Amino acid sequence: MPIVILLVGMIYTGSKALQYLSIPVYTIFKNLTIILIAYGEVLWFGGKVTPMTLSSFLLMVFSSIIAYWGDNAEVKTSDDQFTMYLGYFWMIINCFSSASFVLIMRKRIKLTNFKDFDTVFYNNLLSVPILLILTFGFEDWSAANLERNFPPESRTAVIVAMVLSGASTIAISYCSAWCVRVTSSTTYSMVGALNKLPIALSGLIFFEAAVNFWSVSSIFVGFVAGLVYSVAKQKQAKEAQVLPTSK
Repeated sequence: MPIVILLVGMIYTGSKALQYLSIPVYTIFKNLTIILIAYGEVLWFGGKVTPMTLSSFLLMVFSSIIAYWGDNAEVKTSDDQFTMYLGYFWMIINCFSSASFVLIMRKRIKLTNFKDFDTVFYNNLLSVPILLILTFGFEDWSAANLERNFPPESRTAVIVAMVLSGASTIAISYCSAWCVRVTSSTTYSMVGALNKLPIALSGLIFFEAAVNFWSVSSIFVGFVAGLVYSVAKQKQAKEAQVLPTSK
């Protein structure tokens, strides 16, 4: 149940952050979760942070700083600035809840020896009552609000999009459980960071996000950070495979 609560918190805070931040900025700052997970693995699972791995983390932080400058350059009024900082507030909570979710889930998988479908099934099943309580307790389910959110002219398209999104979520949950089980929490998080870079680019192209030197540079630096991390993990794996020779 603590894992499920963190899962719901991760989804909710991620949605709130997206409400106030552009997709590229959200994506770059989401990558800071990797650092929290890496050092959590050091504490809980005896992981190791090599100098090259640390360099990739520093590049990730640098890309987030660049993204902030690009985002801040678009601020026109005090209301825009308040919205930006509100988005960062939700983003910070999302990073901590995401890191806690991944680390505790891996610990629980090791203790229970769950298979991948077991993890997906229980995570999603236990989240249903929490989501029902929260949605009926805090959201507006009036007929007028439903009519506004599901207008007749686009109702079918919206419902189809929601169904496809739900199906994708099941696939993501299964792949996430599989990746965390067979690799490490940090590797899972870094792979997630790399596949978010195309999303950041799509935000610049399709969602009218701010396109400036800083926003484009932050995506490039984030990509370089992912490559440095990949090289660091390969070197670490080769060093672990080297066997001592007898005289």
